[in-house]
Amino acid sequence: MITTSRTAHIMSNPENSAANSAANSATNSTLSSDEKRSCFSLATIYSMRMLGLFMVLPVFIMEARQYPGGDDPSSVGLAMGMYGLVQAVLQIPFGLAADRFGRKRVIVFGLLLLGVGSIMAACATSVTELALGRAIQGGGAISAAVTALLADQTRDHVRTKGMALIGGSIGLMFALSLIIGPLLAASFGLNGIFAISAVMALLGILIIAYWTPQEVAIEKTSSPQILAQLRTTLTQSDLLRLDFGVFVLYAVQLAMWVGIPSLLTQAGVSNKDHGWVYLPAVLLSFVFMGLTLFRLERSGKLKPLFLSSIVCVVVVLIGMYYLSQTTPDVWTLGSLIFLFFSGFNILEASQPSLASRMAAPESRGAVLGVYNTLQSLGIFAGGALGGLISRSIGLPGLFLACAGIMLIWLWVSWPMKFVSSSATPVDAQ
Repeated sequence: MITTSRTAHIMSNPENSAANSAANSATNSTLSSDEKRSCFSLATIYSMRMLGLFMVLPVFIMEARQYPGGDDPSSVGLAMGMYGLVQAVLQIPFGLAADRFGRKRVIVFGLLLLGVGSIMAACATSVTELALGRAIQGGGAISAAVTALLADQTRDHVRTKGMALIGGSIGLMFALSLIIGPLLAASFGLNGIFAISAVMALLGILIIAYWTPQEVAIEKTSSPQILAQLRTTLTQSDLLRLDFGVFVLYAVQLAMWVGIPSLLTQAGVSNKDHGWVYLPAVLLSFVFMGLTLFRLERSGKLKPLFLSSIVCVVVVLIGMYYLSQTTPDVWTLGSLIFLFFSGFNILEASQPSLASRMAAPESRGAVLGVYNTLQSLGIFAGGALGGLISRSIGLPGLFLACAGIMLIWLWVSWPMKFVSSSATPVDAQ
């Protein structure tokens, strides 16, 4: 029988009971040594995986033209998008497998697939072979297993810090990739970038084996329990709000970046220097998140911060709308990018933490599998629809459309119960 009560779970697990008793101490907001190992090791694995993905983005279209079949835009687009499509399909199965067979086994298997796919892409001699390599790379759908393992190995009231490390790494790797990707492509070509991704996948396996703490024993799920978990995940309203939210967040992020490079170019920043605008904005946004998120979460103010972060992104999009109709100033544009990442990082860190609190420990893989499926679909939808909308109604229309979608998310999120670190639902904080 699936345990859904946090109290029952604690009573049946003395180690968890001791951990929760320790949580009441004066130092309950400080990560323990094992929690630090878990957070930093898993964030490193996630960062390397995302860097391998993002480094390809700024150079893939141009580099793929040098392969046989690269003169067909639809084939190149399919090869580029295969990773996200396969990820979206496999996130739920991998999340369920993490509940059934253990988190670490699934992570190692996914990293092996990522490594094999990267080697195949590095050795590709045509766009078709590139697409196959990208598809197998996408088979390494470990996001749910990684976040479920992090949730298992951290206490409720410090978990957001761990999720923030993983969430913040996405923005940081995105900014770094825009600098590193073109440099590596110029020196080693597209196959060199894929070879580096393969090496990072191997390093990830070593990290999970020797750095990440031992996996916490959880109740293994049977097939009927798996179906029950999936039904619960797909019918719980607040989890559905979080799933909708992560879809919108990533769809808007990818769609925005169809237009932001053009604005930077209009502001006088050369293409090769765009990363130097993104990087300081991302780094400063981490400082802002550190000064706001953890402090306000501890004081029970997560809901107003969460909703304010959505509003912050809406303000950024409206600002981008006005800039897209003039010759933009690089400082104004950089300030808006900083505000975007400030809101993005808070939303990215708090959502999976909230999802993990809403789930029983033995069903976290299923819950986070659905969550990460919507994240992958958001990435795919944002990239595809961003280009379509910008061609149809121009950049001003793109930014306004994204602002409208964010406002829908604000409306959907407004009634959500925010589960505090003490597992008490909070309607209005």
